[in-house]
Amino acid sequence: MKIAIAQINCTVGDLHGNCAKILQFAEQAKQAGASLLITPELALSGYPPEDLLLREDFNQACEAALKQLAADVAGISVLVGHPAMDMNDGSCFNAASLLEHGKIKATYHKHVLPNHSVFDEVRYFTSGTDPLVFSHEGIRFGVLICADVWEPEPAIKARKAGAQVLLALNASPFHIEKQSERYEVASRRVAETGLPLVYANLVGGQDELVFDGASFVLNSAGDLTQQLIEYEEALGIVEFQDTHPLPAEKIPNLSLEPSVYKALCLGLKDYVWKNRFPGVVLGLSGGIDSALTMAIAVDALGSAAVRAVMMPSEFTSDMSTQDAEQMARNLGVKYSELPIRSLYEHFRETLAPDFAGLPFDATEENLQARIRGMLLMALSNKFGSIVLTTGNKSEMAVGYSTLYGDMAGGFSLLKDVPKTLIYKLAGYRNAISPVIPQRIITRPPSAELRHGQTDQDSLPPYEVLDAIMEAYVEHDCSHQEIVGMGYREQDVSRVLNLIDRNEYKRRQAPVGVRITHRGFGKDRRYPITSKFNFAA
Repeated sequence: MKIAIAQINCTVGDLHGNCAKILQFAEQAKQAGASLLITPELALSGYPPEDLLLREDFNQACEAALKQLAADVAGISVLVGHPAMDMNDGSCFNAASLLEHGKIKATYHKHVLPNHSVFDEVRYFTSGTDPLVFSHEGIRFGVLICADVWEPEPAIKARKAGAQVLLALNASPFHIEKQSERYEVASRRVAETGLPLVYANLVGGQDELVFDGASFVLNSAGDLTQQLIEYEEALGIVEFQDTHPLPAEKIPNLSLEPSVYKALCLGLKDYVWKNRFPGVVLGLSGGIDSALTMAIAVDALGSAAVRAVMMPSEFTSDMSTQDAEQMARNLGVKYSELPIRSLYEHFRETLAPDFAGLPFDATEENLQARIRGMLLMALSNKFGSIVLTTGNKSEMAVGYSTLYGDMAGGFSLLKDVPKTLIYKLAGYRNAISPVIPQRIITRPPSAELRHGQTDQDSLPPYEVLDAIMEAYVEHDCSHQEIVGMGYREQDVSRVLNLIDRNEYKRRQAPVGVRITHRGFGKDRRYPITSKFNFAA
């Protein structure tokens, strides 16, 4: 007996398109000899639908789409994820329904509703309590939905109800090391129940989330018998001998750099195309952040959809303009130079009466960034392309980014990528083909907003900054704990104070791809106004 995994890229709210994709995969699965197809969690609506779920008209449309999908499915059974509203009391469930012979034969309601990190399901859904076990070609399948796998009870309930194989529908977003965590929890459920588990995961980008696919199958001993590709749609055919999944292709997991790089590409690609932008425009400075941003943009969208603009000032080195132009040639993007020196002088002349007698400081530095942001936004307005900002997580953490300047844009691709990882990703991309000039990677990083400036003028080395940031932001370590790791107290105090002080900036930043355990987005919701001092 064969069943199929539909590892598909769904779009939130595109009920017609999502159903059409499910039908397409159902037909392919049928042609491959499968008699049952499993979709990801909420495949019909896309995941996460967020406050669309609070609208009655949206839920009614989902119900109508589900009934139509059931009527359209032919010659194969489909287990599909969808939202389900009880029209009597208004309760909404994260559900999975078995579609057979033109009808909705049975429905399961997700038991465990995650309400942490990027998840907010308690806001929308009511927990289910009953297991669903259905028979198909002599095998009794128990249904789980995503977070149900992360707790023992739902799987144990399914086994007690007679399940012989567990089917898990998932919309499990990527972060670094996530697949190893999935293996661990899935193996625990297999060990507790003695049942094989089929794990079908969503793939695609949705705002700041990226779903990496990598659907897999474990046998009753907890051994991996099959795994699908990461970051791509795929149809997986799982063959059973009695209740035992037979060994099949196991595509190896990607290592850190290629995995993160592909996540960034997929997140950008889906954000741009699903939101119907014709392309992207970015400021190319000759620095490593904008260089990596452009490389990813070209790999994700194609060179014809990318425009790069160099905006030199009196502080921009010849090396920066040369390297930016060389990289644009390497990648074949549309490239132009828009010098800002005269604009900058006009701004300073206008402000001169109010600034009389005051020294050059961050004000004049930020003017340059804001002029550049204004020019990029003008190009965006005129041609429709979305502006990519180029700041990284290290800068976002400590506020070394300019509101309405280098933070101006529609998508912050590297928002959750620490500076030290930026260098690793650049090295990885150049190992494929050398598109980033080596000088960009080896030169000391600088915003070039004043003569002789480098990032380390006022910050600890990035390897120190990133380690402190990770401990504080991702692991909630205290000031004392971080100092106990061997970092200088003055560095820890400075970094923690900067992180806390700049929450107001981050709240105004564009959305960007999440790749760490906790990014500056849906994961971390600190108050802007707070007098609690973590650095004390």
